[in-house]
Amino acid sequence: MIALVLLGAGAGLGIWALLVWVVPPRPPLAGLTSRLNSVPAPPPILLKDTGGWAVRLGSPFTGLLRAVGLPGRTISQDLAIAERSSETHLAEKAALALTGLLLPTTVAAVVTLGGRSLAWPVPLGASLVLGAAGFLLPDARVRAEAERRREAFRHALGAYLNLIHVLLAGGAGVDGALTDAVGVGQGWSFQQLRRALNVARLTRTSPWTTLGQLGEELQISELAELAAALTLAGTEGAKVRASLSAKAAAMRQRSGADAEGKANAATERMALPGVLMAFGFIIFVFYPALTQITNAL
Repeated sequence: MIALVLLGAGAGLGIWALLVWVVPPRPPLAGLTSRLNSVPAPPPILLKDTGGWAVRLGSPFTGLLRAVGLPGRTISQDLAIAERSSETHLAEKAALALTGLLLPTTVAAVVTLGGRSLAWPVPLGASLVLGAAGFLLPDARVRAEAERRREAFRHALGAYLNLIHVLLAGGAGVDGALTDAVGVGQGWSFQQLRRALNVARLTRTSPWTTLGQLGEELQISELAELAAALTLAGTEGAKVRASLSAKAAAMRQRSGADAEGKANAATERMALPGVLMAFGFIIFVFYPALTQITNAL
């Protein structure tokens, strides 16, 4: 009975999602008017992915998830760093949650049709656990991807500052050093820096402003602090070189300390497998002797 109720609820939810997709709700007139009168926000520097299978499968549920306040501010920033749209993220959460909820019930129904029965708490508990795991899994993946990109960007930023320092010492101007240095590097980090400088050139704003905006979007305090320091330094080459040299040295020291801390943590994690292997080896060696002693007694 419980399995049939859950299957009926899932079928009703699917029919509702299909109706919402066929006849989408119309936005209120007040919302449209406020959007027309609002001041447009500055275009973001980071790009976002707007496609994927999850959009087509779980798009009917994105409105419901947005109504409850998802995604949060932190997840939205991580999505921007991972270059994924919030619609794709919400659709993936809904799709994985529904899959986790319905999969144990479906398996239980198939087992029941095969002549065996399962106690109703088993598929119910499995559905709740898998549904919660599927709902939270996209958040964990986005956080991990965003943190990985932040770490890579910090390393690239240190190299970028060193290149700018070398170009300034060779007599290049500030704007020329920024452009020439960013053209040397490759990868996602340098692509974001190039995009920020292109936005500054096209909008006729200071490069420090767009670099500061990029630091806020990436949640990288080193880039925001660098932009603030260079804004105060102005266009005087000596002060700019001094600021870049100090910031590059600080970032190198911090990167070295972080790498050493991660290496120590990895070493500590490797101690547990070694202990387990030693314990298993001891059991493997002494078990025959213990068996013979026990049989002799």
